Amino acid sequence: MSPQMIDRLWRALLDTVQMVGVSALIAAALGVPLAVLLVLSQPGGLVAAPRLHRVLGAVVNGFRATPFIVLLVALIPFTRLITGTTIGVWAAIVPLSVSATPFFARIAEVSLREVDRGLIEAAQAMGCRRRDIVRHVLIPEALPGLIGGFTVTVVTMIGASAMAGAVGAGGLGDVAMRYGYQRFDTTVMAAVIAVLIALVCAVQFAGDLAVRRVRARR
Repeated sequence: MSPQMIDRLWRALLDTVQMVGVSALIAAALGVPLAVLLVLSQPGGLVAAPRLHRVLGAVVNGFRATPFIVLLVALIPFTRLITGTTIGVWAAIVPLSVSATPFFARIAEVSLREVDRGLIEAAQAMGCRRRDIVRHVLIPEALPGLIGGFTVTVVTMIGASAMAGAVGAGGLGDVAMRYGYQRFDTTVMAAVIAVLIALVCAVQFAGDLAVRRVRARR
């Protein structure tokens, strides 16, 4: 590849990292509270609210069931309202965040549900308030699962970011589409695939390492 193409590939990688990084932080900030609310409001939960639980579950399932490419197009007016544009890195962050938040919330919900019920009952017996149980029992005990689920979410978002890049968001998907597919350049396509694989492996390694360290501290 030419030096110019290598430079484009490097800048595309930085754009992808920015897209995924910002979207992942938003998904984590919104997904964990949403998962906690789903767990607390379920029948038999600390703050049982079956109707709220059903509504939240339906909304989460609705977004999860929508293919990302459809969600990307459907959110164009909302994206333009938030960012003022529908193309570029920051425009892609909006649909990526909206797509990843319910996905991560469901994974986090499963981890939170697996916390030993006996620990929660022991905390209640000691007079702990609900918010203290969430902060000091639920989340710490579910932390390895939350980190693992977040890693899976980030890996999924890398693939979605490539799809978003192919429709004007920039990043590796844009390079693969414009300089690889449209110009029939298999070298560029292979380079983009190799970079995506390396990025996914790096994220998975970091996530697995974080899970092992959390478990080792217990």
